[in-house]
Amino acid sequence: MANFDSKHVKNVVLVGHTGSGKTTLVESMLFESGLISRRGTTIDKNTVSDYTDIEHEKGKTFFSKLVNTKWKDYKINLLDTPGYDDFAGEIIGAMRVADCGLMLLNAAMGVEVGTDIIWTYTDEYKLPMLLAVNHLDNEKSDFDKTVKEAKAHFGNNVVVVQYPVNQGEQLDAIIDVLNMVMYKYPSTGGKPEKLPIPENEKEKANQLHQELIETIAGNDETLMERYFDKGELDEDEMKLGLHHSLIKHEIFPVFCVSAKKNMGCGRIMSFIDNVCPSAYEMPKQKTKEGKEIACEEEGTTAIFVYKILSEPHVGDLSFFKVLSGKIKVGDELTNETTGQVERINQLYEVEGSKRTAVNELVAGDIGATLKLKDTHINNTLHEKGKQIEIVPIQFPNPTLTIAVEGTKKGEEEKLSIALHQLVEEDPTIKVEVSAELKQTLLHCHGELHLAVIKWKLENAYKLSVEFKTPKIPYRETIRKGAETIYRHKKQSGGAGQFAEVAMKIEPWYEGMDEPTGYNIRGKEEHDLPWGGKLVYYNCIVGGAIDTRFHPSILKGIMEKMQEGPLTGSYVRDVRVILFDGKMHAVDSNDLAFKLAGMMAFKENFHNADPLLLEPYYHIEIHLPEELTGGIMSNIQTHRAVVEGMDAEGHFTIIKAHIPYAEMHGFGNDLRSLTQGRARFTIAFDRYEPVPFEIQKDLVSNFSHQEELV
Repeated sequence: MANFDSKHVKNVVLVGHTGSGKTTLVESMLFESGLISRRGTTIDKNTVSDYTDIEHEKGKTFFSKLVNTKWKDYKINLLDTPGYDDFAGEIIGAMRVADCGLMLLNAAMGVEVGTDIIWTYTDEYKLPMLLAVNHLDNEKSDFDKTVKEAKAHFGNNVVVVQYPVNQGEQLDAIIDVLNMVMYKYPSTGGKPEKLPIPENEKEKANQLHQELIETIAGNDETLMERYFDKGELDEDEMKLGLHHSLIKHEIFPVFCVSAKKNMGCGRIMSFIDNVCPSAYEMPKQKTKEGKEIACEEEGTTAIFVYKILSEPHVGDLSFFKVLSGKIKVGDELTNETTGQVERINQLYEVEGSKRTAVNELVAGDIGATLKLKDTHINNTLHEKGKQIEIVPIQFPNPTLTIAVEGTKKGEEEKLSIALHQLVEEDPTIKVEVSAELKQTLLHCHGELHLAVIKWKLENAYKLSVEFKTPKIPYRETIRKGAETIYRHKKQSGGAGQFAEVAMKIEPWYEGMDEPTGYNIRGKEEHDLPWGGKLVYYNCIVGGAIDTRFHPSILKGIMEKMQEGPLTGSYVRDVRVILFDGKMHAVDSNDLAFKLAGMMAFKENFHNADPLLLEPYYHIEIHLPEELTGGIMSNIQTHRAVVEGMDAEGHFTIIKAHIPYAEMHGFGNDLRSLTQGRARFTIAFDRYEPVPFEIQKDLVSNFSHQEELV
C-alpha cells in the first residue's frame, strides 16, 4: 500500500448489536475499495475479518479485527467488533483507537439492546458516529420506524442523509438528501447509476434536505448566519458543517445500506473519505498528567497498545495506534509502565489474518508488531528520554465468577500458563488463585464470554477443564463473650505435653472500651488480611505462663481463625483476653501451648453466640423502563435489597445490594427475563449476617464433612 501522511489516515470502528451486519458490511467496503475481488460471507466462513476457528464454528464475531484499505486519497483502517456486551473489552479497545464510528442498525429489528449498550461507550468517548440502517432488503424492514427509535434513544441530532426507495426485497434505490440525487442499483447490487430524484419523491426529499440543513446550521453559528442570509446552504457548506459537528459528537447522520447486496456501501466509503475526521483533526490525546499529545509526524514518537493477540508458532502480536511522530523498524522505545526498552524488529499493516511488512507507520495510523518483551494492553511506548503515558482504557469489571480446574492430573502448570495468556489478551478476564477457597476463580463477562474461554482452553491449549460453582467466602464472628479453661495433656511414655490456658473472647468493634477487671500486661492489634481485626490481651500475672509461650498461644488462635469453628471460614472481629493458665516444668512446650490456645479459642467460639457473615455486592441494573416492575420482583427472590432507582432517558437504573451466594446464574436470569435488554455491574459492598436457617444448614453440612474426614 502507498505511503500516507497523518492527514490522510482515517480509523473507523464498526459497532452494533449482533446480527446487524458489521462483518458483511466490511466485506462490501473492501470489495468497493478494490482490496478484495470477491466478497466472502459468514455462512461460507471466508470473510476477511472473521477468520478464527471459533468464529467459523459459531458463525459469530467474538474479537475485534483490524483491516486496512485505500479509498481515493485516504488509507482507511476498519475495526470490526463483536455485537455482544460479553465482549465489551474488544469493543471498547477498538473504539478507543478509532476516530470515527459506524453504528449499524437492523432495519427489521430497530434499536436493539446491544446498540443501546454500545451507545453509552460512544457517549463516553465522544466518538464521531455515523448511523447506517442495514438489512433494508429484508421483507420486514422499516426505515422510518428505525430512525424514529434512533431519535428516541440517541437524541434529535440523529438526522437523515439518505432514505430508501422500495425497501424490502425489491430494494433498488437510495435517495441522498445531502447531494440531492438518487442512486439506482442493479438488482444484484454494486455500482449505482446517479439519477435525478423522481417527481413523486421530491417533496419528501426536499423536506429531509431542509431538516438536514437546519440541523447542521443549528450546531454552527457561522453556518447559521449564512443560512439566515441565503436561506440555503450549498453542499460544500453542509459537508463542512457535518465535519465539524461529527468531531464535536453533535450530529449523527443516517445512511442506508444493504451490506448483503452491496448497496450503499461505496457511498458510505465516500462520506468517510470526504467528511469524517482523521486522527490529525480530532481533539488531542491527553496524558495522565493532563498534557496534550499532537497527532503530528514531526512530534515525539509514541504509540499506545490497545490489543494483544497470541498466535501459535508466532508469539504475541501487539496492536497499537501511533499517537505522534513516526515509528520505524529498528526503533528502540521505552515502555513508560514497565521501564522496558523494546526494539521494534517488525512492523505490519493488517488485513484480518494477513499481515504486510512495512518500514514505518505515521502518527494516527494503526498497525502491529511482534515479540515485544514486556509490553501489555494499555501500555504507552515512546522515544528514550521522554515521559509519556496516556490515560488507560477503563475496562468494565467482570460480572460472572466461576471456579476452573483441570480434569487431568499433571496439567496444573499448563492450565496456569494458559489462563495467564488469556488475561494477557483480554483484560476483562481476571484470574484469582484463592487460598481461602482452595479454588482457581475465573472472573469474566457472562455465559457467552465463558463459553469462548472454555473453547480456547480446550481447542487452542488442548486442556480438559471443568467449571464449577465457586465456594462462598463466608466470614465467622461472635455476638457475645465467653470464657473457658482448657487443659491440653498428653502422656505416652517419655516426655509428655502439658498446657493450660484460661481465655475469654468477646466481639470486637471500633472504639470499644478496654476490658476491665484484668491486669493488662500487653496488647496486640492485628489487622487481618481477610478483613476485620484480632485484638489480643496478655493479662497473665505471677508468671502462670512463661512469656516465651505467648507467641505459641497466639499462633494457635490465628490458625483456628484461618479455619473457623463453624464452617472453616475466616474469623474476624474478635478480641481475646488471656488471663490465667498453668505450665509444667518438663512437659510444657510451644506445641502444647499452641494446641491449648487453638482449642480454648474453638470452645469459646461455640459458646459466644457465633454468627456467619456472607459477602454482599452492590449491583446496578440498567434496563428499559417498561421492564422495571418484573425485574424488581425477581431480584427480591434473590434476597436482594433495593436501595434506589434512577431514570436515564428510556432506561431505569435499579440500585441494590445482593448476597454473593445468589449471584450465580443471576446474569442468565436477567438476560432471559429481559430478552437480553438489560445489563448490570457489580462491586463488593460489605459483609452481613447469613439468615438463621441458611447458617444452620451450612454449619450442619460442615460438621458432617468433618466427621467423614
